[in-house]
Amino acid sequence: MILLATSVLAAAEDRAPVEPNALPAPDQEMEPVKPAIEKTGENTYRMGDVEFDRKTREIRFPAKVNMNTGLLEFLIVHQNGKVHESLLVTESSATNINLAFSLLRYKLSRELYFKPSKTGGLSDQLYVETDEVKAASRFRIDLEWKQDGVLRRIPANDWVLHDVKAEAMPQNPWVFGGSYFHNGRFVPDETGSFVAIFVTNDAFANYLGEDNLDDTIWSAHTSRMPEVGTKVTVVFAPYIVSPPSPKP
Repeated sequence: MILLATSVLAAAEDRAPVEPNALPAPDQEMEPVKPAIEKTGENTYRMGDVEFDRKTREIRFPAKVNMNTGLLEFLIVHQNGKVHESLLVTESSATNINLAFSLLRYKLSRELYFKPSKTGGLSDQLYVETDEVKAASRFRIDLEWKQDGVLRRIPANDWVLHDVKAEAMPQNPWVFGGSYFHNGRFVPDETGSFVAIFVTNDAFANYLGEDNLDDTIWSAHTSRMPEVGTKVTVVFAPYIVSPPSPKP
């Protein structure tokens, strides 16, 4: 994936996307489709409506508020996904977002994914990753939107409520896991599961924090949220661990 991503980005540096002149014949072997990447600035690029910055390592795409009350299992799903349990919905491509992660050198960590069982389905065993891979897979999620004409930006965690503790979701990072492919298709594009609070292998990212295997305690933080339908920009950015406070 990284080699493909690197070659695609290099091509975007010196040429614009080219549309095919004709469709291949039904019996003609087809090469894998490479997403068209448009260079928009010195360090910025766009794939469809997904934008990313090589310098800041930020990934941006549009979404809207889907729920501001009720139980949640997802932070973000595609509009054709499980919208009845997701805070936000988007029309963006999971494949493009996944490629942006690779282009920006985020590591793929499967530490929250359960291994397949020998009899089918999933086992109770998690994948094991190195500390280096784990650290390089973490990212934060911010949300930008306009309120009374003023652009605001907050951590997405602030819009999620832990019902038992009656407080906002802790500012733990999210983990880029990459999901998987099935029959040649990227699963998040099939299921619509993008970013999960309740861990699932179907999503390309999951919440790294306590109670991420409990689907009964997370809900929309109504008092902190704008109206349903409010347009937001989702921003994925590197998660920076704050240094420990010096001892007195």
